[in-house]
Amino acid sequence: MAELRSRGYAGDLTLVGSEPDSPYDRPSLSKQVLLTDADPTPLDPLWLAHVDVRAGQTVTAVRPGSVETTGGELPWEALVLALGASPRRLSGSDGGAHVLRTAADARQLRAALVPGAHVVVVGAGWIGAEVATAAAHRGCTVTVLEAGVAPLVTALGPAVGARTAGWYAEAGVTLRTGAAVSTVDSRGVGLAGEGRVDADVVVEAVGVRPRLDWLDGSGVDLDPVSGGILVDEAGRSSLEGVLAVGDCAARWSPRRNRRIRTEHWDDALRAPTVVAGTLLGKTGVYDPIPYVWSEQFGRHVQWVGWRSEDVPVVWRGDPTKPTGWGAAWLDAEGRLAGYLAVDRPRDIGQARRVIDGGAVVDPAVIADPDRPLRDA
Repeated sequence: MAELRSRGYAGDLTLVGSEPDSPYDRPSLSKQVLLTDADPTPLDPLWLAHVDVRAGQTVTAVRPGSVETTGGELPWEALVLALGASPRRLSGSDGGAHVLRTAADARQLRAALVPGAHVVVVGAGWIGAEVATAAAHRGCTVTVLEAGVAPLVTALGPAVGARTAGWYAEAGVTLRTGAAVSTVDSRGVGLAGEGRVDADVVVEAVGVRPRLDWLDGSGVDLDPVSGGILVDEAGRSSLEGVLAVGDCAARWSPRRNRRIRTEHWDDALRAPTVVAGTLLGKTGVYDPIPYVWSEQFGRHVQWVGWRSEDVPVVWRGDPTKPTGWGAAWLDAEGRLAGYLAVDRPRDIGQARRVIDGGAVVDPAVIADPDRPLRDA
């Protein structure tokens, strides 16, 4: 909506959202909101002043030319589905543990993170690590249970994930890998064949997924693999006039020649540029290089690109030094495909440009932390 207004669109805009809060910046929920007493950062109120915001209402059905909501039926000439995703729950969960997705979730969890409380976090991915960081910062006793062999194993593979395991011990956090969880409730978790871990606070941080079964019969097709809404590179769905963007969209990537669904802030920031253009008759292609950032245990972690192997081809820098370190993945032709930077913010912009350029790189240059990545 902000992008449409910035391009001069002066027509009616209606925003329907199930949360009672006005639109806000979601990445701060697992960072500043949990670490401090800050509220989520609201989005620019200037463009919201010219939007019919219907907070606390949920869309329950989509039909050609109209949507049904808990506040009544609304007509549309164009419809954008920016539905996000919902936290996953483990199969053995009774739904009593905390999750983190909304401002309300963050406020409830923050109130529970009191000094001395024993907090169990299920999952050591991006969000699990950030929740553990905040809980330790607030004086809680923290245990993190990860089913994989290392933190961030799904995102970055075991070799890189293992390099982050020491961060937990430094922060006084107990990390247990290979800890498969069988049951979850508000007072603890049951481990597969290994007893139970009791807690004052339990947080499930095992990823998110779109919840779109209510779209059955609407004419909006879903991707059977990712569960997202099938869209082309311009954001158009299978139903004429309906577009989808963000976590709920499974978009076609010409760059990768396959369908991709991403769940990161950078995607929500950039994709609306193309979707707004499509709405205004200026169809473009949205096919970026994925980017994610995280703040964990006093470290700034940034990831750009893709990886196809568990082990990076090139290590950059020394993890024990304050100058930070990095890890690079090359493709079969010797081009940079993915790059992780830990406390090396200058690397990440250069890595993105090198990946985008598609040139074969010199691994020796990448391995030298004193040389700019662009020199590769």
